Amino acid sequence: MNDGNSDLKAIRVSVGSAVLLGLIQGKLVAKPTTIYLLTYRKGRCIANCGFCPQARESEGRTDMLSRVTWPVFTLQEVIEGIKRKIDEDKIERVCIQALNYPSVFWDIVKIVESVNKNVNVPISVSCQPLSLREMMYLREVGAERVSIALDAATEGIFRTVKGEEANGPYTWKNHLNTLMQATKIFGKKRVTTHLIIGLGESEEEAVKTIQYCHDIGVYPALFAFTPIPGTRLEKKPRPPISVYRRVQVAQYLITRDITRYERMIFEEGRIYSFGVPSETLLRIIENGEPFCTTGCPGCNRPYYNERPRGPIYNYPQKPDYEEIIKIKEEIRLQEVSLPRL
Repeated sequence: MNDGNSDLKAIRVSVGSAVLLGLIQGKLVAKPTTIYLLTYRKGRCIANCGFCPQARESEGRTDMLSRVTWPVFTLQEVIEGIKRKIDEDKIERVCIQALNYPSVFWDIVKIVESVNKNVNVPISVSCQPLSLREMMYLREVGAERVSIALDAATEGIFRTVKGEEANGPYTWKNHLNTLMQATKIFGKKRVTTHLIIGLGESEEEAVKTIQYCHDIGVYPALFAFTPIPGTRLEKKPRPPISVYRRVQVAQYLITRDITRYERMIFEEGRIYSFGVPSETLLRIIENGEPFCTTGCPGCNRPYYNERPRGPIYNYPQKPDYEEIIKIKEEIRLQEVSLPRL
């Protein structure tokens, strides 16, 4: 594949990552274990996702992604910051997130190459669907994993939120096909997708898509819908915490092959039984791991969906004893069947 041109000199960095790298002053409630970068251009993304402040028709701030601000720095400043902090702060990964615009692929390549030749750290790329050749090239220049976000749990929601009915460039079929192709290049369990809970899906629909992703070798990372001012979905409420907790448990059980969608029981779209013995379910809930941030290895994404004062949808570290008690109340276990299988 012939090298393209990239004149990228600046890049956005999540505010938490920028503090960790010493690029700005600030206090961290929880340290990010991954450095989060975002391609920078003047103007908006050509996609038109209803939840995103970067969307083509959004009136939201262009320095935001979800509820996080992303200040701009030179690429060289960022690389030097990563080199300084890679060992002392236990940086486990660099995640490059990309807007969609004509030259974005070569901008991604430039960032991957710049990180790869300066530090020894796994690199993830989160972007729009790419061609087979583009994904192969990304792998060659140093990307370890790729993420292509479905965001929606059903084709209908996808169509209205980021597809044809949203005047967006994406189709459900192409996203799924690209995810399957990506597993052939990066390997199964080295491809991620994002599912946003709270876009209008039922718990059953979310779980069915989680199972499908797992079966094709794609890891489904969970996000809670976050209304952002200026976006098309700014007035849509966040998902009920009880719904999110139950889907988190289902995701944990499915991605570890402890249960399957087909073994679970649903009533009017809501999880009634996880299809595992009560002792197993309670032990896993009390462990706390299902409620931590999901994504690539080393990703903790502190407070991407919530304010530190809560409610916490995704914990950046394993919840403590008091938090587990609160989680058990939130999940409303009394409404879930706990069979002794």
